[in-house]
Amino acid sequence: MTDTPSQYLAAARTALGLLEDPAVAGAWDGPSALEGFTVGGLAAHLAQQVTSVTGALAADYAGKPLIGLFEHYDRAAWVGTGTEGDANAAIRAGGEEAAQRGPDAVLDQAREALAELEAALPGLDGSRISGNTRWPYATTLHDFLHTRILELVVHTDDLAHSVGVDTPVFDQDAFDTAAHMLTRLSAKRHGQAALVRALARSERAPETVSGL
Repeated sequence: MTDTPSQYLAAARTALGLLEDPAVAGAWDGPSALEGFTVGGLAAHLAQQVTSVTGALAADYAGKPLIGLFEHYDRAAWVGTGTEGDANAAIRAGGEEAAQRGPDAVLDQAREALAELEAALPGLDGSRISGNTRWPYATTLHDFLHTRILELVVHTDDLAHSVGVDTPVFDQDAFDTAAHMLTRLSAKRHGQAALVRALARSERAPETVSGL
C-alpha cells in the first residue's frame, strides 16, 4: 500500500479532474444533490479539501491538544447531525461564499494548492502536528490527510451525481483508506452486526449503515 501523502495526492488529482469537467461550471448556480448546497458551493467545498491542507502546513498548533483520528469524528459537531445543524450550516455557508468567485477562480486556486502540495508533502514527517486550523485540537499530519481523503472520496461522488456524470474511479489505496474509515465509523454508529448484514446479508440488512 502506498503511503498516506501519496494516497492523498492521488485522491486530490481525481477530485480536481472532476472539478475541471465542463458540466460542473455549467451547473454552478443550480442545486446540488446535497440539500442547501448549490453545485458551486459543493464544488468549492470539495476544492477546500485541497486548499485547506496548504493552510494546515503553515499553521501554528501551539496549545492545542493532540487527538487521534477517530476521536476527531467523536468530537466533530457535524457527524450524525441534520442538514440544519449549526455545524453543517456553517460548512455550507463557507462553500457558498467561496463559490461566489466563480468556477475558474475556485479551480485555479485548487490547482495552485495541489502543485504546492505535490512538492511539499512527500518530504514531510507524517507524525508532525497538523489539522484543520478551525479545529480546537490538533492531529498528526498522517491523520489529517486521512480525514481529507475521506472528504475527497465522498464529496467527489456527491458532485458527480449532482451534475449527471460518472463518479471518477479513485486510486485503489486511497479508496481503501476511505472505505476503512467509513466501515469503522458505521460499525461504531450502528453496530458490527448491522454493517455485516448490509454488506453480506441483504435479506436482513438495516435501512442505513451510514458512517456519517
